[in-house]
Amino acid sequence: RDVAHTLFLASQNSDYVIKDPVKLRRVAYSLGVEAAGKDDLTLAKEVAERCLAEFGRQEGELKLALRAPETRVERWRRLGIMPRGIDREIVEVLHRTSIGVDADYKNIILQGMRCALADGWGGSMIATELQDVLFGTPNPLRARVNLGVLDPRAVNIVVHGHEPTLSEMVVLAAQDPELQRLAREKGAEGINIAGICCTANEILMRHGIPIAGNFLHQELAVMTGAVDLMVVDVQCIMPALADLVRHFHTVLVTTSPKAKIPGAEHLEFVEERALEIAKEIVRMGIENFPRRNGKLYIPKEAMDLIAGFTAESVFYFLGGRLRATYRPLNDAIIDGRLRGIAGIVGCNNPKITQDFAHVEMAKELIRNDVLVVTTGCAAIADAKAGLLRPEVAFELAGKGLQEICEAVGIPPVLHLGSCVDNSRILIALTNMVHEGGLGDDISDIPAAGAAPEWMSEKAVAIAFYFVASGVFTVLGNPFPIEASENLTRFLTEEIEKLVGGKFAFEPDPIKAAHLMLEHIERKRHALKLPAPMYA
Repeated sequence: RDVAHTLFLASQNSDYVIKDPVKLRRVAYSLGVEAAGKDDLTLAKEVAERCLAEFGRQEGELKLALRAPETRVERWRRLGIMPRGIDREIVEVLHRTSIGVDADYKNIILQGMRCALADGWGGSMIATELQDVLFGTPNPLRARVNLGVLDPRAVNIVVHGHEPTLSEMVVLAAQDPELQRLAREKGAEGINIAGICCTANEILMRHGIPIAGNFLHQELAVMTGAVDLMVVDVQCIMPALADLVRHFHTVLVTTSPKAKIPGAEHLEFVEERALEIAKEIVRMGIENFPRRNGKLYIPKEAMDLIAGFTAESVFYFLGGRLRATYRPLNDAIIDGRLRGIAGIVGCNNPKITQDFAHVEMAKELIRNDVLVVTTGCAAIADAKAGLLRPEVAFELAGKGLQEICEAVGIPPVLHLGSCVDNSRILIALTNMVHEGGLGDDISDIPAAGAAPEWMSEKAVAIAFYFVASGVFTVLGNPFPIEASENLTRFLTEEIEKLVGGKFAFEPDPIKAAHLMLEHIERKRHALKLPAPMYA
């Protein structure tokens, strides 16, 4: 919703500009907005208004959900779970779970799926598409990750959260000559921006800004003593940061009226004054630089990575700009050079050794010739482990996947963005269906998903919209449902007959990977595909 509002502001000549007008017109087409003969600003206004209307829609169907394969849309309609409006489905599921309303667990779960679909094919997809329009559709680029990206000689400003409307402006403000000069006057050699969590993924993909870490790194970054200012917006912000920074020189700044923290500085970010406020945030970090006590401990660890893949750029990598196509990917699966594809997404979880499940699962899958796509904190985990480098294919991947990586020049694990960018995976799967040869629905593709370290509520919604879209999804720790045999059986077995996807719960990442491999093999068998080339 906020990014749609920001696009509206961009149409009114604000600090935001439209960086991908081609994507704007593609989104307009999907929304049913006529683009012919309209300039970018006029079209942006109409697209923004149409997106905002999707949140409040009461009847009909979400426009972007119609991007799904036709057989999938018809299945949703038969089940009565085709989302009508984003807010509408949230309100309805809240009503159904109020006391004395819906007592049928299957009925509640199906409405939960309808609500989740309004997220994946609605809110998240709108966010991804409009962020590309505003800030540019990412392209593959090289960068660095881990706490070693902090610079002992520069003003270190860490952006943390999930809203690129803020972080994009902080990146821009840090390049201001006046602020650069002020930093040198204060004794610093420059201004170093680094990211934590999903806002890190956003500015990584578009600018190559280094990532300091994922969710469980936010306190560790402060404890280096090198972070002069940490600016946060929404989601995955530890309230304990406010207490932690009292023991260091770091200034913690909250910016959202939705997410205040007692003990933190609050500077409300208003999109109408975006660059002005971002410059003030950067200035606060610069002014704080001289207050360092000299006790720095910055780990040396920093890993190279390639990020910035999207449903579109995968298109171009596989087929070339003159003949952009998913045909080579589909053919690689059909021929058996690739066993299938897998998505590893989601959070860090303090109950699990940080990154362990993400990394070990990815290693096991690529070893078995499965191309992995990843988002969110999972992507950062794999990046820190070096799995986002093309050369790692020759160290860890199976022979078939090695051949693909060598021919196309990609890593065996592809960074597709932040958590909202899981919608890119939905679009990629849809493109594979449309390309042909792998069935006529997402549930036919030899593909599986996993969130091995999930902890956030939004991860539940993400898992539900993938299952509702036909994807077998393995979670590292179960939902709190196992006391109910009926509900557990419904989600892990019976639901597959309805939506084509189902859940599995398995904390061991290697065992979980093999559940995914077994599912991929079943799908290959159903499609009558040959055995994997290098089994």
